[in-house]
Amino acid sequence: MNIHLLIFMVIALLPGVYTMRLHTKSKAPQMKISRISADHTLYPKRLHTITDYPKQLYIAGELDIESRLTLAVVGSRKVTPYGRHVTELLVREAAKQGIVIVSGLALGVDAIAHQAALAERGTTIAVLPCGLDTMYPTSHHHLAKQILDQGGALVSEYSEGTKPFKLNFIARNRIVAGLADAVLITEAAGKSGTLHTANFALEQGRTVMAVPGNITSEQSRGTNNLIKMGAVPVTDITDILAAMGLENRGAIERLLLGDTEEETRILKLLSSGISDASELLHKSELDPSLFNQSLTMLEINGKVRPLGAGHWGIA
Repeated sequence: MNIHLLIFMVIALLPGVYTMRLHTKSKAPQMKISRISADHTLYPKRLHTITDYPKQLYIAGELDIESRLTLAVVGSRKVTPYGRHVTELLVREAAKQGIVIVSGLALGVDAIAHQAALAERGTTIAVLPCGLDTMYPTSHHHLAKQILDQGGALVSEYSEGTKPFKLNFIARNRIVAGLADAVLITEAAGKSGTLHTANFALEQGRTVMAVPGNITSEQSRGTNNLIKMGAVPVTDITDILAAMGLENRGAIERLLLGDTEEETRILKLLSSGISDASELLHKSELDPSLFNQSLTMLEINGKVRPLGAGHWGIA
């Protein structure tokens, strides 16, 4: 037997972490891919709640979502200017709230959703219908690298070398829905494959939301029909937050992300009700100069505002 083939077969049988390269004409980035079984401690618990959950996952990056809200955002590949606009608008607002965005790295709405989350320094997860070394579509190598660089993850139930067969796309959608607390469809035609994701979400007991569109537009027929069948209509971020249980006793709780870890720490303290600068400094455990610098940048970026007498609040 060829020695290289033998080595490959031995490695393939071993669980754990190995390194692959994304195949692209440009310089290929490296990524470590972990293969985990369904009984592994790192396997997302929420996937155990779905029918026919994947018996193993291949993961690149960080799939730390157990304590975070996750929103799947999917839609048409042939997106209209309207679909692009509402996807960017809603995803950016959701990412500002600290919500993790899940999608499929496909052309159209999927890619726009990933990009919008990244633009707000948010976390996003891409579920692929093929092996992570194969990467589909190939034009999204750079987007995949951005997702990893910003603390997100690439996920697949398929091993190295698996091509994106047609049935894999439908199967992939059950994982997209399964990783999320709720599913948002921003634009979809009447027979869009995206509707498979909505059906999976309903079967899994996830909340399904849809953005209404022009009643004469074929590209909005799918979303309009979902709303008629009971999906939550979404016209702004407050609809998403309310559907995901983020009403905050008369006002919607804002879980804003800062541009740095220190800024995010301060914002979380502010959202917990602490406003006194001295207490914020103490609770944040930051060096005073770094604390003042972070607070100043938050004010410049319009995320916090002085309340007077040494107190601060979220803007």
